[in-house]
Amino acid sequence: MNKYAIYFLVLALISLFISGLVGVLSSFQYIYPNLLKESLHFAKLRPIHVVSSVSWIILAATGIIYFFLSTHTKTKLFSGKLAGFHFYLFLAIGLSIYLSILFGKIGGREFFVFAPLLIIPILLGWLLFAFNYFKSVRQKIVNWPVYYWMWGTGIAFMVFHLSEAHLWLIPSFRENYIRDLVIQWKSVGSFVGSWNQLVYGISIYLMTKIKGDKKLAHGKLVFFFYFLGLANLMFGWAHHTYIIPTQSWVRIVAYVISMTEWVILFHIIYSFIKSLPREKRKANSMAFRFLVAADIWVFLNLILALLMSIPAINYFTHGTHITVAHTMGTMIGINSMILLAAIGYIISVSQPLFQIRKRVIFAYKLLNASLFLFLITFVVAGIARSKWMYANQGASFGEMQTSLHAVYVGMVITGLLVFVGLLILIVEAIQTLVTFVNKS
Repeated sequence: MNKYAIYFLVLALISLFISGLVGVLSSFQYIYPNLLKESLHFAKLRPIHVVSSVSWIILAATGIIYFFLSTHTKTKLFSGKLAGFHFYLFLAIGLSIYLSILFGKIGGREFFVFAPLLIIPILLGWLLFAFNYFKSVRQKIVNWPVYYWMWGTGIAFMVFHLSEAHLWLIPSFRENYIRDLVIQWKSVGSFVGSWNQLVYGISIYLMTKIKGDKKLAHGKLVFFFYFLGLANLMFGWAHHTYIIPTQSWVRIVAYVISMTEWVILFHIIYSFIKSLPREKRKANSMAFRFLVAADIWVFLNLILALLMSIPAINYFTHGTHITVAHTMGTMIGINSMILLAAIGYIISVSQPLFQIRKRVIFAYKLLNASLFLFLITFVVAGIARSKWMYANQGASFGEMQTSLHAVYVGMVITGLLVFVGLLILIVEAIQTLVTFVNKS
């Protein structure tokens, strides 16, 4: 077992804590606009929240892949020292990003609001990860299980799209508005598609190991899912670019690809849940619970995404809290549930005598129930804002905000409950992982 895999997971969980804490503070500013106005206003809290959320997913996926490569696959991690350098490099970058935001040195775009020069060490970190990964798995170049392909694809495209996202630094790209906007949408959308490859690969790895069926990672359906995800990574961003002058069929194809990917992911996880014997459910109860939650959230987000992607509806919802609800439902409900399932699995296989505490089960239930109510408040707020924008009866923005006071109070309460559920899980996971490292 490589200790740096655990270090990545601990750092990821700390990022998740920061994301949740800052999210709660941001929601309080909806009902108390002057809260921390001078030191941590919303324009500063939002980039910290976004960066921390993305860091949680990236760092957790990296740590999980390192752990599986060094512990529970036939491969052997090529270089533990290289993984260590990767960890300390990303730790230094993370601290630099927070300092960059706090001191107002912001010059990037969505997801990359930090000082642009920091992309150089970030790319170096991903290149090191790519080198270590492909060196580790090269011995299994024949008949790779699908998760090897997904992880390799995600890592490789991360390097490409992180570079692409910073083409705006070149004047010839930045000075052409349409070109700049298209590349911005494309790079961000494909950046998300890249981390989806990492996370979805982890989900298939988990299902394969829990069920003890290698065929699950070699079947035609999972490889179709992989190629569909690859197509979505490269082209799925196009259905978001309604304001870009382009052919409508491009958006329709991209929309169908992205929706079909979710349908197949739902089917894969649902089939796994339905076919898993009771004794294996019990032996991997925490991982199993989070995979069940992830499947439910795939279904719920699919419904919302289908509605949002209808052009007539998207016209009214785009840029409202409904879009935020979709994003948060995906990042917390799907990606985070899969990653928490993997962390639960790592804990259970590393400590066979580990017993799930009642407060962990309580936190799991609280997290999912409060997240559902939390996102409902966003949808209600989004509908109200859309009504104000397109059926405005002369009311000002301030009047519209005042009318939503009760909704924002509900948002704060449910958001706080989401954070409490996450906090319990984070503390339990960090304590267990640190104990595990100290004993090994």
